[in-house]
Amino acid sequence: MNSTTGTVNFKVGDETYQTWYNVIGDLNSGKRPLIDSLYGIPVIFYDQLGIGKSTHLRDKPAEFWTPELFMDELDNLLVQLGVESDFDLLGHSWGGISPPSEQLWDESMLGYLEAFPVEFKEMVLKHEREGTVSSAEYQAAIQVFMNKHTCQTIPWPEELVASFASVEEDPTVSNAMSGTAQFHSIGSLRTWSVIDRLHRIPCPTLVTNGPEEGAQDYVIAPFIEKIPKVKWVRFAKSHIAFFEDRDYYFKAIGDFLRVD
Repeated sequence: MNSTTGTVNFKVGDETYQTWYNVIGDLNSGKRPLIDSLYGIPVIFYDQLGIGKSTHLRDKPAEFWTPELFMDELDNLLVQLGVESDFDLLGHSWGGISPPSEQLWDESMLGYLEAFPVEFKEMVLKHEREGTVSSAEYQAAIQVFMNKHTCQTIPWPEELVASFASVEEDPTVSNAMSGTAQFHSIGSLRTWSVIDRLHRIPCPTLVTNGPEEGAQDYVIAPFIEKIPKVKWVRFAKSHIAFFEDRDYYFKAIGDFLRVD
């Protein structure tokens, strides 16, 4: 399939930024395009503002970075590419946006931390309290935690390593929205919740999770209980099923899209 890359202008207030995208296939093929996946149909990948090949804004204050900003960016991209009235959207984790409540996510992650040895847990939380999360000790501990609850494919795939490296290179958005601590959200997402709005989602929705990830069953339960047209697929491992069980993951996505 053909591949086309480019940028679209994204205006915020009096300033104009660029959103980078990559289109795989032909958006005029008559098939509904999918944002962020792959199943024999046109696909649109894009880098959000502040990361990857889109405009970086390291000097913007924390209050600039909000969920609404990125919703506006997505709407703008869809309009610029002419697919705003007919598309499927695939998002993972933040791209979801998961969880429906940031408080539920924090509770889930802290619950997993309780299963580790007391010394491990106390060391991690001490670094978070004292703001020393850049220490080698803390970073090594978080890697141990993520090997169990983020991606169980060891060693991690190169793409995943590169993704984390990109955030480390420019953590502006991550720090502003989530904060620097793994187990306590202190950024603009700390009060995030859409639980009271989920019933307004009209389109068929696929919700996925795994038994050993932050989005535990009770965390995603509001999606299942409140979205009118919903299907739930539970994978076998942790947070990143498209690396841990690639074939099953893409089959589940493809089967859902074909029915839709």
